[in-house]
Order: sequence, then C-alpha cells, then structure tokens
Amino acid sequence: MEVEVANMNKHGFWLLIDAEEHFVDFDHFPWFRDASVLEICNVERPGSGHLYWPSLDIDLAVESIEHPSKFPLVSKVNLRRRDTVRT
Repeated sequence: MEVEVANMNKHGFWLLIDAEEHFVDFDHFPWFRDASVLEICNVERPGSGHLYWPSLDIDLAVESIEHPSKFPLVSKVNLRRRDTVRT
C-alpha cells in the first residue's frame, strides 16, 4: 500500500495513491497550509482507505480527498499551538 507526495504548489499538493493522483487543496484541508514540506511528505497509509501524517497528527480518509464536498466539516488550526479545532 503505497502513498507518495508527487508535487506541491501554493494551492495544495498531489498524492500518488495506488498509481492515481489526488489533489489535496489547502482550501478544503487548511491545516496543511502552514506545514513544512517534510511534514507533508511524511505520510503513512495504515489501511487502504486511510492516510496519516504523524508529524502533524492528521488522519484523513482517502474518500475525503476524492470527494471533499461529502465532508463539509472543515478543521481549523490554532497556528500558535498547531492544535486542531473542529467547527
């Protein structure tokens, strides 16, 4: 089960998951916006539908990346402490 960060720009980053590219848009996933390249690239795939960034303590379902409109709850980051607060 492979996952790799394929590219990045100021709008987000692309993940290569099982030879398919998925765009992670900072507008839909704002807690990645101020993360470092190393933190974003440090991604694990503990299960086929699950991604985890241990440096950021972020868990995401692959489906939430494929269909962000199905997951309207957006987390916000307290930039001083990097705590995730759900709204």
